[in-house]
Amino acid sequence: MKRYLITGSSGFVGSRLLRLLNNTECEISLLLRKINLNYETTVCSLGRDKIPLSALKSVDTVFHLAGFAHDLNNPSKVEKIYQSVNVDATVELAELAVQSGVKKFIFVSSVKAGGGALSGECMTEIDQSSPDGVYGRTKREAEIKLLEIGRKSNMHVSIIRPALVYGPNAKGNLNLMLSGIELGWFPPLPEVGNRRSMIHVDDLVRAIFFLAEDDRANGEIFIATDGKPYSSREIYNSMRGILNKRPCNWSVPIFLFNIISLMSERLKYKIHKLLGDDCYSSNKLFNLGFRTKKSLDKMNKTSFR
Repeated sequence: MKRYLITGSSGFVGSRLLRLLNNTECEISLLLRKINLNYETTVCSLGRDKIPLSALKSVDTVFHLAGFAHDLNNPSKVEKIYQSVNVDATVELAELAVQSGVKKFIFVSSVKAGGGALSGECMTEIDQSSPDGVYGRTKREAEIKLLEIGRKSNMHVSIIRPALVYGPNAKGNLNLMLSGIELGWFPPLPEVGNRRSMIHVDDLVRAIFFLAEDDRANGEIFIATDGKPYSSREIYNSMRGILNKRPCNWSVPIFLFNIISLMSERLKYKIHKLLGDDCYSSNKLFNLGFRTKKSLDKMNKTSFR
C-alpha cells in the first residue's frame, strides 16, 4: 500500500486532494503547522522549523502544496518569507525525500512562475519569461532547483502550474465578483474578446494525482486549465447564471474603463487584471490522456459556496 505525504492539506486545494486520496487505497501522512487528529501528522512550520527526517519515513510520494502566496499590503517587506517558504523549505523537503528513498515528488507551482501572460495568445510551458512579482519569482526558483534535484537522483519530480482555481470556499477575485453581482454592485462587463484560463479545484487535484501515477511526467512541467478560455464577459455571465439571475443585456462601455485606467498605475493594473488576457494551454497535460470534467459555464451556486 502506497504512503503519501501531503503538505498544505489544510488549504483550499490541499483539503480537496486529501479528500480524493481518502477514496483510494493508501496510507496518508501530513506535514502541518497544527496537529490533525485524523491522520499521522508531523507538526512543522515550513520556512521556520527544520523538517524532521522522520516525516518522510516509508513515504512513496510527496505532494508539496504548501507555500506562501499573498501579502497584499507590501510583498517586498515579506520577501524573506517568500524565499524561506517557497524556495528554501521546498528544497529542504526534496533533499530529505531523496535521502529517504521517496519515489515521486509532485510540486504544485503556479502559472505565475512562467512569467507575464502573452497578449492574444495562450502560454505554454515553453513560453518562459521573467516572472513578475516575488511570488512568481520564488515559485520559478523552486521549480528550477527541484528539477535539478530530480536529474541528480532517482526521484521522479513533476511540477504542475494551475491557472486560476475556483470551487467551493475559494477566495479571491472570482468569489469577489460573485458576491458583487449577488449584492448588485458589480457592473456588467463589456465583451472585449479577451481570454482567461481557469480550472475547478476537483479537476486540479485529479491532475495532481494523475501526474503522480504517470511515469511520463518525470522531469516535466505541466500547466493545468479546464481547456476552455473565457472572456471576462463570459465569466460575468456565468456568475449571473450561478446566482440564477437573468442575463444582463447591457454593459459598461469599454471607454469608461480606459478612462479609469489613465488615473493611476494602480487602477491601470486592476483594469488589466479584469479585462486583459491571462490565457494558458494545457495541451501538454491533455496529450498524456488527462481530461477535465468541469467547466465554469456548467457550475451552480454550490460550486463556489
